[in-house]
Amino acid sequence: MTVLDRILATKRDEVTMLRRPQTRALLRGRALEAGPTRDFVGALRRADHHPGLIAEIKRRSPSKGDLAPDLDPAQLAIDYEAGGATALSVLTDAPYFGGAVSDLEAAREASTLPVLRKDFTIDEVQVYEARAIGADAILLILAALPDDALVHDLSALARGLGMAVLVEAHDEGEVARGVSLGAEILGVNARNLGTFAEDLDGAAALIAHIPDSTITVAESAIRTATDAERMAAAGFDALLVGEALVLSEDARTLAASLVAPLVSPR
Repeated sequence: MTVLDRILATKRDEVTMLRRPQTRALLRGRALEAGPTRDFVGALRRADHHPGLIAEIKRRSPSKGDLAPDLDPAQLAIDYEAGGATALSVLTDAPYFGGAVSDLEAAREASTLPVLRKDFTIDEVQVYEARAIGADAILLILAALPDDALVHDLSALARGLGMAVLVEAHDEGEVARGVSLGAEILGVNARNLGTFAEDLDGAAALIAHIPDSTITVAESAIRTATDAERMAAAGFDALLVGEALVLSEDARTLAASLVAPLVSPR
């Protein structure tokens, strides 16, 4: 069983609890009554041709263990925004990433940036929950969602609630799925979720299979300004960076260096 298999098994148990009629009705009601979302799409493809930066708030990972278990999500959000980040990503998975709904709520309240809920979304009730807690965008991981119809339905529900959808692919086949599903935002993750091995060059090469009209996000294995420059040169509109930022002694300065390159036309 891979790490992703274990995560999804746990997530299905969580979904069972959320799908209880009273809980689902409460989350749906809060989602429908939530205030306006912030512009996640606009935060990624910038008019000045510098890459958008989705700066991540992440306490731990299954492959690296604890990264910053005692981080302050509100202060990190402030530092990221001051450094030039254009959006936030907040891990809300507790068992494997040490995240919490409260991390997202605190980060969003402390900044003006749109916030991506980073979790393993496999059911509509999680989409309602995301909007209920203030998320402006959700993540749909194709490796966790083999059913294209489900991806379509979850995407449609999220957009109906005013949220953007970041569809994540890991290989050429998943990129093709994302394109065929009409993903407005397509992320290419350099980390294999089965083995957690990283391949930044392989991820960069996959952009050749993505239409120019699709907003592209380079995810994982970006730790330095040189990495950011490489992915911007490949044509990625935005970068999603977590580990390097939460481990940095100066997140503001690192964020500023990551958004410094110019994105090459595709």
